[in-house]
Amino acid sequence: TSDKPVLKPVVSVYPAASRVHVEGSSSLLCLASAMFPPVVQFSWKRQKNNGPLEDLTSEEQLDLRELGYSASILLLHQQEDSSYKYSCSVKHEGGTVEAQTQQGNEAPTFHPATVNVLTTVTASVPPLDLVELSFQSESRVKLLCLLYSVLIVKSLVYCCGLSLLMILRNKGASTNSRHAE
Repeated sequence: TSDKPVLKPVVSVYPAASRVHVEGSSSLLCLASAMFPPVVQFSWKRQKNNGPLEDLTSEEQLDLRELGYSASILLLHQQEDSSYKYSCSVKHEGGTVEAQTQQGNEAPTFHPATVNVLTTVTASVPPLDLVELSFQSESRVKLLCLLYSVLIVKSLVYCCGLSLLMILRNKGASTNSRHAE
């Protein structure tokens, strides 16, 4: 256990610039930072012209976790996003923090979206499950980094070995050709 107090995340929503925008889609980036503990859970909702809030499925969302912040990217289809207002909700042990775009048509244009940050204290996320998931994810990332590092070192050793063999072979061939003359 830590003596650090629980700090709610600071949440912002931005349009994410990407190549996909040209191909008929765009995306929104939800950034959560300055929180303790660093474990959060993202969810996205949208609302059309003051209609009911719709939960969006996680299959078109990518969550990223780094030291100091977590982010979620939501893929939007061009025909869907012009009349919707999008909101990102971040569940944390200290409560839920929500940020939303001011107007739905801001998302696909890639102008900085003005965000309206609402803080609501709700039932906290079961911290043990999220910490366990976070630890598993962190372990997987570290294992992948180790694996890639080993593969890179292996490739370097292989290339150096081949270069050395080629140099020795060429050196041997040049001395043999001198003796033949």
